[in-house]
Amino acid sequence: MTSDTAELAIADPARALPGTAYLRKHVASGLRSLGPARTRALRDSWRALWSSRLLVWAVGVATLATYGFGPVRHAFNPPGLTRGFGWLGDLLAAPAARWDASWYLVIAHYGYRPDLGGFTSSRDAFFPLYPLGLKGLGLLGLPLIAAGVLISLLALAAALYGIHRLVTLELARSGRASAETARLAVLLTAFAPMAFFLSAVYSESLYLALSVGLFYAARRGRWATVGMLGALAGATRSTGIVLILPALIFYLYGPREDLRADFPRSRRGLPPATAASAAWRERLHALTPRYRIRRDMLWLAPAPLGLGLYMLYLGLAGGDPMAPFHAQDVWGRHFAGPYLGVWDGVQAAFESARQLLSFQQAHVYFATGGEGPFVAAEHNLLLMAFLAAAIVALIGVLRRLPFAYGAYVLAALALPLSYPVTAQPLMSLPRFLVVLFPLTIWFASWLAARPRLQRPALVGSGTLMAFFLAQFATWHWVA
Repeated sequence: MTSDTAELAIADPARALPGTAYLRKHVASGLRSLGPARTRALRDSWRALWSSRLLVWAVGVATLATYGFGPVRHAFNPPGLTRGFGWLGDLLAAPAARWDASWYLVIAHYGYRPDLGGFTSSRDAFFPLYPLGLKGLGLLGLPLIAAGVLISLLALAAALYGIHRLVTLELARSGRASAETARLAVLLTAFAPMAFFLSAVYSESLYLALSVGLFYAARRGRWATVGMLGALAGATRSTGIVLILPALIFYLYGPREDLRADFPRSRRGLPPATAASAAWRERLHALTPRYRIRRDMLWLAPAPLGLGLYMLYLGLAGGDPMAPFHAQDVWGRHFAGPYLGVWDGVQAAFESARQLLSFQQAHVYFATGGEGPFVAAEHNLLLMAFLAAAIVALIGVLRRLPFAYGAYVLAALALPLSYPVTAQPLMSLPRFLVVLFPLTIWFASWLAARPRLQRPALVGSGTLMAFFLAQFATWHWVA
């Protein structure tokens, strides 16, 4: 204490404490003012964030320090954007700047340049909001990789907090205990097998934060926020446009916290029916909206605006406004029919199993896409395992959560499961799944009722994340 601070210390004895103790006291006081639910969400989200990201960078750096940078022969790895920062800089950037991260960094640095036609058409598959964020922070003097990691980490923190609050809201509505399920949902998200993408220079964490925020806003009846977040999500990823579907379902069918239902679900007033027709009447009654259409529904109109502005920009810049959809052809995807990529994935997994069981590589049973037959076979079987797990979780979502959650997952999976890659039909599916938070919420709810399985599930998931991250950091294709 000095003569300059003596009066302050007398007026508030807490100010006489050492700096750290004083800070802790006021932070604790601020958290208490938030209420127990928000405080718990902040605490659980912060723990999941720092512990999972510590694992990500520890594993990534240790892998590169031990094994080197891996096979970069066929990787798009531009100098000055993903490498060329010195030994230590390249080492620290490795868990964040691989594969698609290179494209985001190139777009942030050079732009889309649709006027160059086929030379830059590959960039059009990457939507603009995330690289615009990189560009903005880059103009402030922050290196683009650091800007990407910062945006991803902030978005991941927001997403984890939002998931915790959303789970608490849903389970409180159903009357079930929510604290443990919310904590598990946050941990399962942060330590998911592909969760290292959530802190890489990828748009996954930004899209996850926007989609979780949209669901929470819709549940609370904040439709202006829903429209804004929908527009931002549509400018982040191609699947962002499907968020209008759960928003509409929440608006018309609920559950909603802002209004009581105009047409409650009840059998009262229904005319008598025979046993044969009762089930059909019940189904038809369930299709009837529970809420009237009001003027606030107009707030949902801006939701497609993000995608529309991106298409308008491409057209005005001398490119093709439909390029974001045509760009899938550049990356080897083709339309096989609605969800028929599932059948292609099953066939690829079957032929891959035959390949591995044959113990030979002279005869190849399927298209490998340039990889060795055994490596390609292992990838196809791994992708099939992720699809099987997703189907189980989707069934759980449809049974346990409001219908909007299941409808969103079904719509979001339409792109990867309708546009397979010839050589690897289910390519990138695990990365698409990591942002489909309803699947994680169901799994957390399932685990909450089985305490003995919680630790093995989290340890197993974190171990898989470390394994896949080691491959990703050394330029091995993961998802």
